[in-house]
Amino acid sequence: MQNICVFCGANYNGDPILKQAVEQLAEVMVARNMGLVFGGGSVGVMGLLADAMIERNGRTIGVIPQFLQDKEVGHKGLTEMHVVENMHQRKQMMNDLCDGIIMLPGGFGTLEEFFEVLTWLQLGLHRKPIGVLNVNGFYDFLLKQMDVMVEQRFLKPVNRDLVITSADAIELVDLLSNFTATPDEVWFRDRNLT
Repeated sequence: MQNICVFCGANYNGDPILKQAVEQLAEVMVARNMGLVFGGGSVGVMGLLADAMIERNGRTIGVIPQFLQDKEVGHKGLTEMHVVENMHQRKQMMNDLCDGIIMLPGGFGTLEEFFEVLTWLQLGLHRKPIGVLNVNGFYDFLLKQMDVMVEQRFLKPVNRDLVITSADAIELVDLLSNFTATPDEVWFRDRNLT
């Protein structure tokens, strides 16, 4: 993988465990000559990760919509910065520029980005591995909800397995590097639910 897209928060809650995980992710990415594709912000977890990559001389590629750039939240020290018209173009370009995707802790925007590219994978629109860096159990309830979706027959087990998860950045990058995405049809064919 040449570039990993990372979805993460525009806020940072001050958690030192999260900061350590961000630094470890930057360390492993730079050591393996992987560039960072991200939302282009200088704030929150985004800013922490970009700064950690830059401190290690890593490649950083930001993609930011014009309205956020106008609010002066765009990072000034990146290798590349792409300014797009809207959030939809941002997600598309981020996906086009990467070979794999990781989600770090974040809010609504992080979840929205993650679930859109995950849906694209499930529908066969791309074959890029998608991982969750589950720092300090941050996504435990979200991952459990995915299991409930399987139990309730709204999600096939093979598609649930498309979400790679680890609490360790090095292990997660290893898993992404060795993963072959094989989604199944989205729809259950059995009309008899008894």
